[in-house]
Amino acid sequence: MGATTARNVTTDGGSSDVVRRLRGGTDLLTSAALKRLDGEVPWYGELAAEDRSWIGLVAQSGIAAFIAWYERPSTATYNAGEIFRAAPPELTRSISLQHTLQLVRLVVEVVEDNAVQLAAPGQQADLRDAVLRYSREVAFSAAEVYARAAEARGAWDARLEALVVDSLLRGDPDASMRSRVSALGWTGRGPTVVMVGAMQQPVDERRTAEIRRACRRAATDVLVGIQGDRLMVVLGGDEDLRAAAETLLPRFGAGTVVLGPAVNDVVDAGRSARAALAGLLAAPAWPDAPRLVGADELLPERMLNGDTLARRTLLTELYRPLTAAGGPLLETLAEYVAQGRSLEAAARALYVHPNTVRYRLRRIAQVVGWDPTDSREGFVLQIAVAVGRLAEQGAAHHGT
Repeated sequence: MGATTARNVTTDGGSSDVVRRLRGGTDLLTSAALKRLDGEVPWYGELAAEDRSWIGLVAQSGIAAFIAWYERPSTATYNAGEIFRAAPPELTRSISLQHTLQLVRLVVEVVEDNAVQLAAPGQQADLRDAVLRYSREVAFSAAEVYARAAEARGAWDARLEALVVDSLLRGDPDASMRSRVSALGWTGRGPTVVMVGAMQQPVDERRTAEIRRACRRAATDVLVGIQGDRLMVVLGGDEDLRAAAETLLPRFGAGTVVLGPAVNDVVDAGRSARAALAGLLAAPAWPDAPRLVGADELLPERMLNGDTLARRTLLTELYRPLTAAGGPLLETLAEYVAQGRSLEAAARALYVHPNTVRYRLRRIAQVVGWDPTDSREGFVLQIAVAVGRLAEQGAAHHGT
């Protein structure tokens, strides 16, 4: 077919005889398209009955729009948004862009296959050419429809994600929290941790998008919150979450990044978030802290900074387990610290053999998970002993 013929089709409109035949065959074309969908396209049969009926309206609308365009190209439209107007916006959630393009191709094939019946000899090639031109433009337009829908969903998801992270931080997750995180794709497999650190500057849309993509590659479940100059990332899943957090360190700004303690459920992530934030505030008191540090590794600094959760953790997870273990463990720890962490000096003060002190220190590490012979962990245990003694003194004072 020559360029002149194609130009007449797209500028002056198609033959009135073909238009009449197309209008009369609309129902035939729609039925043929739906029959092909039902027989050849697996995803169509998996749709709900309501969605299949909407697909039928979309197919019919597409054929009608093509006929109007074929008759008067200068005034008609090939906007996919107009074609999809017959169906609710939720249909773009039920079928993907790939499925939509498959639908467009199938309708094109149906019209092509029926071109012999719909056009007189000599006009069939023009009709096929017009169908191909129209379908190409509709395909591009459909991509734009889905791009706008994805952009709208992305903006909505970002707002919902910010609300969820803010709610977790405040520690007031309501009854809708679980449904909200599910809407954001949270699967709920495995524990949850929160990491907090400085945000890289400047904070722009491109950098924010890169951070979100990197976070979603790091763990099964991810929520990202940007609060001023701070970046908060909620990680969940049954993989090694600390290792996942390590991979995200380049996405944070300079300074210490604090990893909160693991919790069993995302609705309890507020405890991890508050511990991580308290650790971030207290981190300057430990200049030699590693780049990624656990919030509980900062228990002494947090307590000195007025964090009541840190004080309670020192009592419940360190001091009281040693007290409950019985025997001379607490006494040995206190003397070992008092003697400058010298085995021999502690043994002389306790009138025991150094090996006995060594055994008791190993036992302490087994009971609470903190090693008294490590300089940093020994310091944490020393503070735990001080906090416990003050708590006991206060309890005794109130009891008299």
